[in-house]
Amino acid sequence: MIKLLIVDDEQIERDGMEAIIKKGFPDTKIMQAKNGKMAIELAETFQPDLILMDIKMPGINGLEAMERITASNSMIRFIMVTAFDTFEYMRQAIKLGVKDYILKPSRASEIITTVGKVFQQIKEEHRATIVRKYQEEAFLKALSLVETDVVTQLLFDHVHEVHVDMLVEMLETPSTQEMFVMLVLMPTGGESLYSVIKEKIRETKSCWVGALYGSHLPIIVFRDEKVSYRSQATSLAQQVLSIVKRTKKADCFIGIGNVSDSLEKVRQSYHEALFATMDISLPTKYRFYSEEAASSSDAMSGRLIEHRKKEFADQIRMGQWENVRKYILYVLQHYEREAADVLHTQQRILEILWIISRVMEEMGMETDPPLYAYKPLNYRELQVETTRLLDEMVHSFRQRTERLEADAIHQLKQYILSHSQEDISLDSLARKVGLSPIYISKIFKEKQGVNYIDFLTECRIEKAKELIRDTDKSIKEITFEVGYHDPNYFSKVFKKLCNMSPKEYRKLLLANKTS
Repeated sequence: MIKLLIVDDEQIERDGMEAIIKKGFPDTKIMQAKNGKMAIELAETFQPDLILMDIKMPGINGLEAMERITASNSMIRFIMVTAFDTFEYMRQAIKLGVKDYILKPSRASEIITTVGKVFQQIKEEHRATIVRKYQEEAFLKALSLVETDVVTQLLFDHVHEVHVDMLVEMLETPSTQEMFVMLVLMPTGGESLYSVIKEKIRETKSCWVGALYGSHLPIIVFRDEKVSYRSQATSLAQQVLSIVKRTKKADCFIGIGNVSDSLEKVRQSYHEALFATMDISLPTKYRFYSEEAASSSDAMSGRLIEHRKKEFADQIRMGQWENVRKYILYVLQHYEREAADVLHTQQRILEILWIISRVMEEMGMETDPPLYAYKPLNYRELQVETTRLLDEMVHSFRQRTERLEADAIHQLKQYILSHSQEDISLDSLARKVGLSPIYISKIFKEKQGVNYIDFLTECRIEKAKELIRDTDKSIKEITFEVGYHDPNYFSKVFKKLCNMSPKEYRKLLLANKTS
């Protein structure tokens, strides 16, 4: 419903104008003001869309009233109502943004035509505002998906030079070159806390929050140069812990990795954060990797700390079990040669098995905690029992993967082809086929030879080519129709894949048609 304010110092003029407009536009909500002062007050409380403003009034005249109303609310439109058809009045009125004018006296049909024209403009502006608001909300939603995808690709997948760089451009990235990873182990049933924690963390404007993988919530934290690394990490960890504590759910635990100096190296910080969550019995409920590493009684070096590196977790995710098995055997043989206490060695091996279990859990694979069934008395018994535990993990991994891979890839391709215009994330694909986002990324690239986001991009660009070729739609319209929310970003992607912009592609097609 459009709201209209009629301003005139003559009662008969106001009533006559209201009667004409009510007859022509019965749904209009109308109020009256008898002078400029009252018009200014009603403009504040009534918030009209349009004001019919008489110019010649005692006290505050119409032009002065328009100027003061416009200063408070520039969205209000005006039609000037006057018997003075002079250049000076029109010049001032146009400067104040008057849409049209009605001369006194005018026929009812002329008033209806003039007011109706401005009403139509107001309705179009309302529709444009609603569309713009929807697009802004959709863009913010897309940014949230972009953020989780970027975190996933940086921490668990290969960095894709085409897409990650452009995705990062869309996000608010702090100017600092340093960052670290916090890994939150959520309590059982903590899925409901995800959105609350994510919203709280994003308020800091210094973090990218990843998707929730099982009970793991990874967060990339950009360094605040005004405070120390430990102070920043501790403050953020305490904020997360306080949110969980208020829900009276079981405690969560947070591991904090060391600082990295680039996004390309941040995966190492993630693995350090993972390692820092090994002992969750601490009263503080958070731990820095530097503390965990320093507390180790071993003076291990070289290959003996391979499981603390991101490459070891990558081998597990990629199913390279022979490499994992060889490493564990190497560690066992090293300690046996050093005549180390069997129980001491068992604890070191258990640490490695624990890392394997955590990575599998992160991939969405249920596995029992690695526990030795008995206390080994010698290295032979330790090796037999270690092999048994590892074999169980490998069997669980392979059983799960072989059953689902083929069907999952088919479902994923069909889903992406059918929904390429929608906001598709690793998280949404994972829910579609019941696998972890990390594992989805791995098998898609293995089976298809391309990353899922590149496949999605190819689908969108092919659809865009069809629309450019077969329709007269604008590049902006095509941007939204194929699933992008920013025409500039769409043009960058199109040019990256096609070696020309969408406009250049359209010109080329037109040139070929006319030649």
